[in-house]
Amino acid sequence: MTANLTHNLRSDAQDNRDRIMAVAREAFAAEGLDVSMREVARRAGVGPATLYRRFPTKEALVVEAFSEQMAACTTAVDEGLAHPDPWQGFRHTVEKVCLLHVLDRGFSAAFTHAYPKAIDFAAVRDTAFRELAELIRRAKTTGLLRADFSVDDVVLLLMAAGGVRNGTPAIAQRLATLFLDGAAN
Repeated sequence: MTANLTHNLRSDAQDNRDRIMAVAREAFAAEGLDVSMREVARRAGVGPATLYRRFPTKEALVVEAFSEQMAACTTAVDEGLAHPDPWQGFRHTVEKVCLLHVLDRGFSAAFTHAYPKAIDFAAVRDTAFRELAELIRRAKTTGLLRADFSVDDVVLLLMAAGGVRNGTPAIAQRLATLFLDGAAN
């Protein structure tokens, strides 16, 4: 639905929307979801009315700002499921998803708990968790993943990843490695 809206905007309105999205993504990634709508508008150089016209709620702004990361999470889980070795598929998924969450504090908060009822987020997140549960089930059949491991353990990892400030790919890899070592049988 949002794709149709963006194609019908005047060029100045599209420029405003693009600035709002760029500022929101940057601010949420660096500072988390505590950045106010008014602050996003100020940084984007638009009035609050312009921001609210495009995004009537903070939830709507967050969902749109993180749509690419949600797609990347879904892709990581799909790649894990497609891997011929269930353990390696599980490792791959954990490493990729951990990286996404370490590099973007706002996404981690939105994904794990901040906006649990956002329609777009909830549906994609629920599907990702169901597929992740299947990936975990498959990894357990290899005997390499602890029998008591669950999706909730991955949520704990994502919450920990979201707490990392100034994250880097190296930090994400270390966190994922420590997590996987603890999850291994």
